[in-house]
Amino acid sequence: MSNELWGLDAVTLAAGIRNGEFTARDVISACLERIDATNPQLNALTEVRPEAALESADAADRAVTAGQPLGLLHGVPVTIKGNADVAGWVTDHGSVGLRENMAEQNSVCVQNWLNAGAIVVGRSNTPEFACRWDTTNDLHGATHNPWNSEYTPGGSSGGAAASIAVGMTPLGHGTDLGGSLRHPAQACGVASIRPGRGRVAGWNPTAPSDPAIGFQLMNTDGAIARRVGDARLALQAMVAGDIRDPWWLPMPLEQPDDAPSTVALVLEPSGGGINEQVKSGVECAGKLLAAAGYEVEEIEPPGVTEAADLWMTICLGELLALLEPAVKNTCGPTMLRTFDCYRAAMPVPSLKEYASAFGRRQAILRDWLEFFERYPLIVAPVGTEPPLLQDEDIASPERNREVIHSMRMVVPVNLMGLPAAVVPVGTRDGFPQVVQIIGPPFHEMRCLAAAEAIEQQVEALTPIDPR
Repeated sequence: MSNELWGLDAVTLAAGIRNGEFTARDVISACLERIDATNPQLNALTEVRPEAALESADAADRAVTAGQPLGLLHGVPVTIKGNADVAGWVTDHGSVGLRENMAEQNSVCVQNWLNAGAIVVGRSNTPEFACRWDTTNDLHGATHNPWNSEYTPGGSSGGAAASIAVGMTPLGHGTDLGGSLRHPAQACGVASIRPGRGRVAGWNPTAPSDPAIGFQLMNTDGAIARRVGDARLALQAMVAGDIRDPWWLPMPLEQPDDAPSTVALVLEPSGGGINEQVKSGVECAGKLLAAAGYEVEEIEPPGVTEAADLWMTICLGELLALLEPAVKNTCGPTMLRTFDCYRAAMPVPSLKEYASAFGRRQAILRDWLEFFERYPLIVAPVGTEPPLLQDEDIASPERNREVIHSMRMVVPVNLMGLPAAVVPVGTRDGFPQVVQIIGPPFHEMRCLAAAEAIEQQVEALTPIDPR
């Protein structure tokens, strides 16, 4: 039984624990065995606590026996990214300077998962301060792509995606400021859900102060999973509100118009080139959605290039004006090289440019909302390139610019605070293919329904053994 359980999805595990088909201890033990077998090759998890996880599993089993009310994730093993607080664990953000940053309280999203019965077994790796589309840092080292160890698993939730892809746990927490849930899902061939602004309450007790306004508008917690149904379950358990996040809104997850609808298919964002490995996956997704009853039209939303440029103006401005001065005396040499690479790759925005970007953000969001009236979903590539080699994103300022350009369909979603789901569609040239499905505000379930319509027609890509 143990060797089979680690490969099951979270929906099946939660139901099996609830109905007594197997115990939470069985599940946790199986996942711990899988972690022991695969994590040394991938370096996806930076800390694992077997004894505490097994104790929580025993408590979960006692609750089942006693007939107590059980949450959506009762007994399900999860990992938490290294930038979110878990009480009694260090929140190091992948930084040597924060290796003793002990959390005394849980972040809101972590607490919501715990309230739903989830069991934290470990911490997933992240680049320092989640600032790259690669997952490596000077504290924990590099996480490897499970499809090919010479390549990155994406970033910044690369540790979570790699661990999910090989079956360490069925669910992993992640964050997404610039594709950090979606890019690793692409690189590792798994599913993810990036909730829209205001859907998931976000508050991290160890944060020294509230973040800059761009970060507040564009960052969110979310989930990575192997199956779309698991991503939906994770989201349902994560959305409980908290007054410490003024952006959270009490909107119902289910919306009345989330049935199959017209889809805008984006094959080559802003005509800026796309690798055939990626493009053929998007074409496949369009055919699968058409077969599922969706009306698919090849058309692009307005202002993609400007939206990507505005995201960079806001993020680069905050990164270099606020984050760099705060951490440059304590961060590692890789982070310093990242700062230098961004500065050399892109013009540093002036205060006027930074402030003006927020005005243009509203105009583009208005245009996209009008577009959603005609096309309720947008299906598009994540990055327009396949997975990158380790450290390729900061190999040079020129290469850094190219990588930023490849994310031009990713970051507009963050700029406007929109929801997006990722679903695998197949493989080509030794790597997985995925698409992102973007929806209007508060329509995460619409995105997930379309993702599931694709998933039901393709063979599951993961779990795999590290390669």
